[in-house]
Amino acid sequence: MSPLFESLSFSRGPDMKNRFMLAPLTNSQSHGDGTLSDEEYKWLTMRAAGGFGLTMTCAAHVQAIGQGFPGQLGVFSDNHIAGLSRLAEGIKSQDSLAICQLHHAGMRSPADLIEATPVCPSANEETGARALTTEEVEQLVRDFVAAAVRTEKAGFHGVEVHGAHSYILCQFLSSENNQRDDQYGGSLENRSRIIFEIIAGIRAQCHADFMVGVRLSPERFGMKLSEISLVAQRLMNEGQIDFLDMSLWDVFKEPIEEEMQGRSLLSYFTDLDRGNVRLGIAGKIRTPAEAERAIATGVDWIMLGRAAILHHDFPNQCRHNPDFTPVDLPATREHLESEGLSDKFIAYMSTWKGFVAEDRPL
Repeated sequence: MSPLFESLSFSRGPDMKNRFMLAPLTNSQSHGDGTLSDEEYKWLTMRAAGGFGLTMTCAAHVQAIGQGFPGQLGVFSDNHIAGLSRLAEGIKSQDSLAICQLHHAGMRSPADLIEATPVCPSANEETGARALTTEEVEQLVRDFVAAAVRTEKAGFHGVEVHGAHSYILCQFLSSENNQRDDQYGGSLENRSRIIFEIIAGIRAQCHADFMVGVRLSPERFGMKLSEISLVAQRLMNEGQIDFLDMSLWDVFKEPIEEEMQGRSLLSYFTDLDRGNVRLGIAGKIRTPAEAERAIATGVDWIMLGRAAILHHDFPNQCRHNPDFTPVDLPATREHLESEGLSDKFIAYMSTWKGFVAEDRPL
C-alpha cells in the first residue's frame, strides 16, 4: 500500500485516516456577514466524502476588519457558530478531520470591502494601511484565541493559524513590513512573538486534545528562508502545535535565494528535528505521480489545492483507480459545477489564468 494511505497520528486529536489534507482555499462562497452558505457547505463536505483525511476550511477571518476577500467565511462572532457547527458535523460524518483556518488579512484587506482603513504591523504606504498600536496587537492575539474557542464550541477538531502569504501574521514576521519598536518588532524573536502568544492562548483556553497547526511560507513577501527555518524549528521544539503546514508554491523547487540553492527548498524543513510535530507541504502537487513523489520526500502528509478543486475525490481516485488521470486545464464550467463549485467560486477561479475554459458561442 502506498504511504499516502497509511494513517497518521498526532500529539492531540484523532488519527487521520490517510495523508491527504485539503488545502484552505479561497472560494468567495460564504454570505456577506461571514456566515456559512449552502454552497460552501457543499464544496467542503464533498471533499470530505471524496476521501480527504483532513478537510480544512478556507481562511476564516478573526476580526471583521481582517476580511481579505468577498464572501469570506467568518469566525469573529458568535453568530458564526451555528453554521460552523453544521460544517464541522458534515465533515466529521465523512470520517475526515475538521480543521478551521484562522486568518486576518492585515494590510491586504481591501478598504472598500471592510469600510475602514486596513491595519498592519507598521504603516504601509503602498496599501494605505495604518500601524496597529501595542494594545491593538494584544487585542488581535485575544481575537485569534477567541476564534479558536468558537471553533472548538462548533465541534471542529482543531484550527490552523495562518502565518503565511503576507497576511497579518506574515507581515509581523517580515523585517520589511514590520518596523515596530515595541515587543512585536525588531528581532526575529519579537517579530514572531505574536504567533507564539496566539498558540499559548489557544492552549490555555481550549481543551487538551484540541489540535493546533500553523501555516508558514518561507519565500516572497519579505520572508527569509533562514528565519522561517528558525521559527519552524522553535515551533517543533516547543511542541505546542500538532502540525506545521509549509506552503512552498512548488514542493520540488530550489530556494529563490541564491546562497541557499543547491538543494530543494523543502529539504530545509524535512531536515529539522520535528519532535512530535507533523510536517506537511503544499505547492503544485497535481497528479497521483506527484503525490507519490511528494510523500517520498519524507514529509508526514501532503496538501492539495487546485487538484482538489478539479477532483473532489482525488484521494479515492488514487486509491481505487490505477488509471486515474486528472482533467487537463482549462477545465470546463460543466466539469467544475459537477465538482461542487458554485457560480461564485467559478467566477473567482476565472481570475486564475488558464484555469476555467472560456465559454464559446454555439
